[in-house]
Amino acid sequence: MAHVFEPAASGRSKCRGCGRALVRGEIRFGERLPNSYGEGEMTLWFHPLCAAYKRPQPMLEAIASGDTAPDREALEQAARAAMLKPRLPRIDGAERAKGQATCRHCRTPIPRGEWRIRLSYYDEGQFSPLGFIHAGCAQLYFETGAIVAPLLHFSAALSDIEREELRQAIERAPASS
Repeated sequence: MAHVFEPAASGRSKCRGCGRALVRGEIRFGERLPNSYGEGEMTLWFHPLCAAYKRPQPMLEAIASGDTAPDREALEQAARAAMLKPRLPRIDGAERAKGQATCRHCRTPIPRGEWRIRLSYYDEGQFSPLGFIHAGCAQLYFETGAIVAPLLHFSAALSDIEREELRQAIERAPASS
């Protein structure tokens, strides 16, 4: 089963990583897996950068096989960074806290209105919610300061002002050891 890069045949499919539509004709990444519901295989479709952040191993396999990837160097760099820090693929975006969630890192409540980072995990072809962490705990939880790019990528609904506030909240946080 070889993973594939190809243009989206229609505008009906959605990216498994970010949930946004894959525009017709746009290059997409297909992760091929055995079909868990029957014989044959199934393909999970991603924007290439979403796959590099969330499914780094299949992305690196596709790049190594010589498949023609758009912006190959950037995809390979993002996927390698995600492979080095196994918690990075858990990033699912950021938002202002709406209620009383508890941080998975420090185990304290995240107050309403504070920045929190959504986490998800991959299991059997789908991403499931994992919880939240404080923006201030991000560098310690992910064990790296290089989280701003994937965090902003999966936070597409934020305005430019909110993106800058989030970036500053991450940079003010204690650095990883």
